[in-house]
Amino acid sequence: MRKPQKMLPVALVTGASRRLGIGFAVAQQLARRNYHVILAARNLEQSEELAFGLCHQGFRASAIRLDLADSSSIADVAATVGNAFSHVDVLINNASHMPDFQTACPLDVDIKVLRALFEVNVFGCWHLTQALLPLLQRARAARIVNVTSSAAQQIGKPRPGPIFSPAYSLAKHTLNNLTVVLAQALANTAVKVNAIDPGSVATHPERGDNAFDRSPEEAAKDVVWAATLDAAGPSGCIFSAAPR
Repeated sequence: MRKPQKMLPVALVTGASRRLGIGFAVAQQLARRNYHVILAARNLEQSEELAFGLCHQGFRASAIRLDLADSSSIADVAATVGNAFSHVDVLINNASHMPDFQTACPLDVDIKVLRALFEVNVFGCWHLTQALLPLLQRARAARIVNVTSSAAQQIGKPRPGPIFSPAYSLAKHTLNNLTVVLAQALANTAVKVNAIDPGSVATHPERGDNAFDRSPEEAAKDVVWAATLDAAGPSGCIFSAAPR
């Protein structure tokens, strides 16, 4: 990652390797707001291709490999970003996966799947936030946005019947609570932490079941709203959509 020619506000977006994903849509919108966007993902080749496309359009973008299940990868990202930039203004914890989408009972959850989900959605997010905190605190007013899901409500408000994607739901429920805890820990700083549920988004059109889903571009607007809150904005909140 090269030194930027001009010190712009910096945003790191995890899980930004799919052209139709929320992460890339968020990166595009922040780039249009004059941020240098860092696309972080396990698949470096894909994120580099997307970053190159943004640069070709005249925006500032770069890519970096990040595996949230690997502590050394997180440390490498923090060191690399710290060498290239003096601060980070925005951290979007967007990376996630949902391997148990066909599971409807907690008793049927594969514990290996549960551990893998928590490694990415909770532990990795937590660790990355800690690793980048010195850079976030050097920014004038940093924003951390955790991308959550309404699936968490199945855990927070239990009801009779099946719990779809129980491992994913539990991980997102924990992420919501982590959001509140981190916001409380940073209450006396200029760093704000919030979570956004973008709703059902058409990020996988090949599945053919998302005709009524939001587009990634529309969903990204809510994430970008939380990423660009002014000093009077909230912290420690979980939003189902950006207030209009």
